[in-house]
Amino acid sequence: MSAAERAQALPVSPAAARAAPTSTRELIPVYRQRLRAGRDILFQQFDQGVPVASLVLALSQLTDEVLREVWHHHVGDSAGVALAAVGGYGRQELHPASDLDILILVEPQTAATLFDALEQLVTFLWDIGLEVGHSVRNVTECESEAQNDVTVITNLLEARLLVGDEGLFQRMRAATGPDRLWTSQAFFTAKTAEQQARWHKYGDTAYNLEPNIKENPGGLRDIQMIGWVAKRHFAASTLHELVIQGFLTEPEYLALIEGQNHLWRIRFALHRLTGRREDRLLFDYQRTLAQQFGFCDGAHNLGVEQFMQQYYRTVQDLNRLNEMLLQLFREAILLHDDIGPPVPVNKRFQSRSGFLEVSSPTVFQRYPVALLEVFHILQTRPELQGVRASTIRAIRENRHRIDDSFRADLRARSLFMEILREPRGLTHALRRMNRYGVLAAYIPAFANIVGRMQYDLFHVYTVDEHTLTLLRNLRRFTIAKHDEEFPLCSAVTLRIPKMEILYLAGLFHDIAKGRGGDHSLLGARDAKDFCQLHGLSEFDSRLVAWLVEKHLLMSMTAQRKDISDPDVVQTFAELVG
Repeated sequence: MSAAERAQALPVSPAAARAAPTSTRELIPVYRQRLRAGRDILFQQFDQGVPVASLVLALSQLTDEVLREVWHHHVGDSAGVALAAVGGYGRQELHPASDLDILILVEPQTAATLFDALEQLVTFLWDIGLEVGHSVRNVTECESEAQNDVTVITNLLEARLLVGDEGLFQRMRAATGPDRLWTSQAFFTAKTAEQQARWHKYGDTAYNLEPNIKENPGGLRDIQMIGWVAKRHFAASTLHELVIQGFLTEPEYLALIEGQNHLWRIRFALHRLTGRREDRLLFDYQRTLAQQFGFCDGAHNLGVEQFMQQYYRTVQDLNRLNEMLLQLFREAILLHDDIGPPVPVNKRFQSRSGFLEVSSPTVFQRYPVALLEVFHILQTRPELQGVRASTIRAIRENRHRIDDSFRADLRARSLFMEILREPRGLTHALRRMNRYGVLAAYIPAFANIVGRMQYDLFHVYTVDEHTLTLLRNLRRFTIAKHDEEFPLCSAVTLRIPKMEILYLAGLFHDIAKGRGGDHSLLGARDAKDFCQLHGLSEFDSRLVAWLVEKHLLMSMTAQRKDISDPDVVQTFAELVG
């Protein structure tokens, strides 16, 4: 094994501490107490309402001081070696139980002579209570590892020199720069693929009831993703530079930072509560955190439900900003702003490079119904990959136009029903409408269930996500390639003449959750009113309302009664008719 390979595989077991000088070992309780006292002060400040961004930075700075002192105890002023913070620590974003990612840079000729000192250094850091993720590399090894692994280049992108040979550190930065490896285009493509894989791992939803605040869609990783791309392509040191570059408006930047700070507050409190690096908002923690954040039970809404609804609405906003920014980055990085000529779709819309956009910035002002039309066009033109970022922004800025007069407009009502009746793309259309806030604006009762959790073990999603997942499953019954999943359901669905009746029942079945009273009865009234306003016959409107009112009877019969009992079947059949 070469000296470099020996250094790469430094052990971190406490056994190495026995070889340390007595004076160094005696420093262990001193530093443990210093770190503990520093965290205690930060916890007090957190409870006093000090901004979490200040606390995260302060913890990083405290850690910097400790690492520099410990470095001098073990390594001194040795030439040809440097200590750098990487990853989240490199960004100066340390939470109470965050991993401490460090890179020890060495010159090949000094690796062997420093092996024992570096081994004792890493062991000492563990002994004083720092959970260190470390690597020991020379510049050539950094370049080689980064070339083969997008995770490594991402960590090095955020490297920050703490102490040691600055020239060595700068050589590493130059060797791993975008002119040497991982061009902006390659980096962006790899990171977007990584994000998609991560989202898929977490069910492609931010709205399961025990979310991971870091990894779920709309979580902290999505904000970090924006920062990584901005650093690699634009050499941006802060997210605010995206405003200067024209990618974000000032209100969008403030929304991004406000969302990040909200998630940071939750993560900071979660680490303190659990005493470990925990990013999952498990049921066991939600009630305690809700109380800590000052949420109290209301007549129809538990404090924990209010706390979680605020969380879900935050990640929905962040998810929307992430989508918009990645669209803008795609145009700037992959297409080099050469987005091709516009291809007319109709008077109000056109496509560019496979993405739908408004034909004029004033379309939504002049013709507000286009706020629904955009989703119908996406259904009828499957060749379109999505909505251009400028149009996502325009939708966000014009949602307020969906008011009572908009909802009373026959064109809007007809268009909404066309979306439900369209034989393709319904699931994607409704999910996008929810993500952009259009569905809640058009159906005010739906706004109440956006991000609303159901604090029980019978549901795994928020009410809005549960509703849209139900509609997706109903939709799958109509698609031939899914016939084998539930053959009976698919066969029955083929005999339903008006699927929109079933879709409307699904859309409204839980819409009155959290309003007090029987949500089935309240939802049935909402559903009947909506159907009548949208031109359904009296018979069809009453059928939708009946389905909503009786949906619990159906699930109770199917899931909790013996359906092999003829009496059970007879009773149910008499009710259904």
